[in-house]
Amino acid sequence: MGKKRDAPPAINALYLWVRRRSMKVKAIMGAFMVLCLLVALKIFVKDTDHFYIASESVHAAGILALIYKLIRKKTCAGLSLKTQELTAVFLAVRLYCSYTLEADIHTMLDLTTLVFTLWVIYMIRYKLNSTYSKELDNMRHHYLLVVPCAVLALISHPWSVFWFFHRMLWAFSTYLEAVSVLPQLHLMRNAKMIEPFTARYVFALGVSRFLSCAQWIILIYETKGSFLFNVGSGYFWVPMMIIAEIVHTFILSDFCYYYVKSWREGQLVMKMPV
Repeated sequence: MGKKRDAPPAINALYLWVRRRSMKVKAIMGAFMVLCLLVALKIFVKDTDHFYIASESVHAAGILALIYKLIRKKTCAGLSLKTQELTAVFLAVRLYCSYTLEADIHTMLDLTTLVFTLWVIYMIRYKLNSTYSKELDNMRHHYLLVVPCAVLALISHPWSVFWFFHRMLWAFSTYLEAVSVLPQLHLMRNAKMIEPFTARYVFALGVSRFLSCAQWIILIYETKGSFLFNVGSGYFWVPMMIIAEIVHTFILSDFCYYYVKSWREGQLVMKMPV
């Protein structure tokens, strides 16, 4: 499992103290740390648009870790093709909407991430298919994820001067992004063990989602809650968008906890709890 990393005695003592606390105390401490991070981000980041740029940059960095694995290790074991396909779908939809409505740096970031994702899909499907864990990647994503997101987009979507079809597509990409990682987490639960590069990719997704979620939380704080009812179909779009971000962050938070725990204990291969 790898050797334990050396750390200063004070860090070791703090780690052991936290480890002995109850789960309730750990949850409270975790919530306090998140609050401190949000306060720090509010103080040091003046333009909330930078959160989105940082979020997409971290996402791209995670995919680069996958590309390194595919090139150097010649294996795609532990990777969910379904998650990559869902990622490509929501990125393609969002790229179309971004280019059509307001082409800017966000468009370039989405295009870069989409190209990386399509390359990963190509490698899994054709070049390294013999190493693909198809029997573990067995979530029925079309019925459980894609269809509900499409239905929800019809019900709740932005209200603006743009064509209805564009508004619905934007909402669909937001909802699909929130659940796109579920097949990857499902595969890792089935496998029980996760090798380092896949773990780093999913951890990067968690950091990316936290930054994106922080953007909306800080916007709500700065507008004293009025941002929640800024725009939307029946005034539900912005709350639904923020709920989607929170759900996505919550889905990944459990994995991030175990990733940090495994990293601190010096484990080269991460174990998922049963």
